[in-house]
This record gives sequence, structure tokens and C-alpha cells, in this order.
Amino acid sequence: MQRLKTPSIVLTVGCLAAACLSVSAQSVKQYGPTPPPAEKPIVDKTHDAPFDPSGDSGRAQPIEFRPVDQMTPRDKEVAANAESSIAENTRYANLEFNQGSWSYDQVVCPALPEHVFLRFLRNNGVGDTSMFTASIPRGGEGRVRIIPIQLRGYSLFSPAPINAMTVAAFNKIRAEESPDHAPVSAWLGVGLCYAALAGGHPQLPALEDDVEKQKLIAENKGILDVSDGGGAVMTFNDVSMPGRTMNWTLSFDRNGKLLKAGHSAAQPIRVIEVKPNPVNTDPKAVGMSQPPQQSQAIPPAPAEMPMHPVPNAQ
Repeated sequence: MQRLKTPSIVLTVGCLAAACLSVSAQSVKQYGPTPPPAEKPIVDKTHDAPFDPSGDSGRAQPIEFRPVDQMTPRDKEVAANAESSIAENTRYANLEFNQGSWSYDQVVCPALPEHVFLRFLRNNGVGDTSMFTASIPRGGEGRVRIIPIQLRGYSLFSPAPINAMTVAAFNKIRAEESPDHAPVSAWLGVGLCYAALAGGHPQLPALEDDVEKQKLIAENKGILDVSDGGGAVMTFNDVSMPGRTMNWTLSFDRNGKLLKAGHSAAQPIRVIEVKPNPVNTDPKAVGMSQPPQQSQAIPPAPAEMPMHPVPNAQ
């Protein structure tokens, strides 16, 4: 019986030894020096904003309006293939596309090169004009969209430049261009394109050669204000209407989505020329202070006294 119990005792001692070694190893691991935390990767926040504030807005290419006969063959083909879709979308918008004679020009928007934009117009005389913009994707990725501007001289809902439907259509068009696009350096071109699709013929003021005149930023190019949260507000002046400068304001969130847009008459900037005071060039006066001149007291005029005739001497 003693011989049978010996292996059991040996086995028990071996298990206890193994357990002690395991506890000892855990204790050393638990009370050893704490490894340094892994360094967090540095996140580049340069592209948090929808537009690059360092971009040169002065390089924004102007919006071009091309007659049909000046369109490229490829763009004419894209427009012809979209005729049925344009007619269907205008029917839903009640734009009376099947009535009267319509004509169109191409709106060339460099900021959105993957789309063909057409400005349709029906002119029945003064006060009776109808207008809308059609957006056609070049590569087939997307859909034909309609932006109503006027029907018989009136806005269908609210003025197109501030209409929520115009804003929504513009966001969808930009999403079709490049959903994961990098910040746009020539951000001003995006604002010009919106103004054109909303019915305007935006034109920026000409840049001046005079350095002093270039300081009037509002008169020469747009302004981009990027907020701490990543959103951006861009403003620019449109001088397409003589004597009436319009100021456009577009607000974007950090993802580049247009939140709202508006335009109003810009306040003219008046530059007043200040003439310097004349300088005394008398050599005797240069570097010398002139003593103050003492005022001379002027006696009051004598009171008027009655004059009597002098009697003749006798």
C-alpha cells in the first residue's frame, strides 16, 4: 500500500511546484516596470476644412456662357442624350417646357468639370420670361437635375439664389463630382458656379495694378473665412450689372456641404484722398519753433456823441 501512494505524493508535489512557479511569474510581471504607452499617431488636420484657405482665389477662372454653335461636339452629344430626361424633370417642376420656343446656352463652370450645364430661356417679352438650369453628368454617374429660376417672370418658390431647392441640388451636383474630394484651393470658383446655376452672370471686379488699390480686397476678389469648427464662409462681389454691385455670401459646413446662400446689394467703398498740410519752406523757419503771436487788444469804438453846430464868433 505504501508503494502505491508514493507516485501520488510525487505528482502532488510537482503540481504544487508548478503552481508556485506560475504565481511567481505572474507576481514578477504584475509588479515589474510599466511599459510606456504607445504614441498616438499625429493626425493631419490640414484637410478638416472644406476649402484650402491658402488657395489663391484670384486664379479662379471666370464663368463662360457659350452659344450652342460654340459648344464642343462632345458636350453637344451629352446635351442631346439628356433631352428626354430634361423634358421629364421640367414636367414635374411645371416649367411649361412643352410650350413656346425655348433656347439654351452652355454654362461652363471650371470648378465642376464633370458636368455639362445648360441655361434654358423662353422670352415672351418684357416681364414674361421663363428660365431654368439643367445639370447633366458627363460620365453617366449621377442624374439630370433641374434648377428652376423663373416662370413667366416670377420665382416658383423663392428667389433661386436663396432657395433651399437650389442649395440641395448644388450639394448633390458637387457630391457627384468627387465624393471624397480634397479641399479646393481655387475656392472662389465654387461660389461663382453657384451664382451662375442660380441664374446670374457672375463677374468679378478686375484686379488693379496699383498695390494700394489691391488692398481693397472686397473690390477685387472674394474672402474666405474658415471657422475653428472647420466650416467656411465665402463672400465675393459680382459686378455684372453696371451700377449695381451684388455681394454673395455662401456658408459651408466642415464637410463642404452648402448650408445657405444669399446675395444683396453691396455697399460702395469710398476712398477719400487726404491732402497733407502745407509745409513752410522758409529756411529761417526750418527746425525752429515759432513763438506764439500775442493778440493785440483792440479798443472798443468810441460811443457816438451828438454834434451841435458851433455858433458864429462875434
